Amino acid sequence: MMATGGIEPQLLLYAVTDSSWLDGRDLAACVEQVVRGGATFVQLRDKHATHRQLVELARELKSVCAPAGVPFVVNDDVACAQEVDADGVHVGQDDMSCARARAALGPGKIVGVSVQTVEQARAAERDGADYLGVGALIPTATKPDAVDVTFDELARICRSVSIPVIGIGGLNARTIPQLAGTGACGAAVVSALFAAPDCEAAAAELREVCERTFA
Repeated sequence: MMATGGIEPQLLLYAVTDSSWLDGRDLAACVEQVVRGGATFVQLRDKHATHRQLVELARELKSVCAPAGVPFVVNDDVACAQEVDADGVHVGQDDMSCARARAALGPGKIVGVSVQTVEQARAAERDGADYLGVGALIPTATKPDAVDVTFDELARICRSVSIPVIGIGGLNARTIPQLAGTGACGAAVVSALFAAPDCEAAAAELREVCERTFA
């Protein structure tokens, strides 16, 4: 999957995995369901997995996403992304720098960056980011240590860069419409997908909400 200017439509419903919500269900099976339901992008995020465990999970998820044409990236672990030939990585402010990730992966891969300020957003764009994830926008148990970002700041970030921006943090069918008019092009969702008893139905509902919100 080449990282090109055409990435924006693929960011519409961005699924971020979190095995803690699965209640014993298989992650790959749940990801297959969310992709079938309408997720347009998948990020493997597991801060508790070892590198080897992450590689095994990444191989499973890539085998789900690739046939569906859904971009698949790994959170933080550039070596894992390289080993499984993922579409790219997503890094935070405390992870490997965007510049180092881009240098390691080259121009043909996707590099996404989490930011909370205009300054961070501009720096990430300069360093070769393909898209930005901004949040946490709404208090969430998934990332309790995340820096909160107001919707006004999200709008300022969107205006300050030319690359696509998605919102993250506490987003679900009820809260995603609050992103309308900010300049964001999509929503990153965790528990609203993976805590749902029917991941496919949840993805289908969220896809409809995203299509209305970002039309």
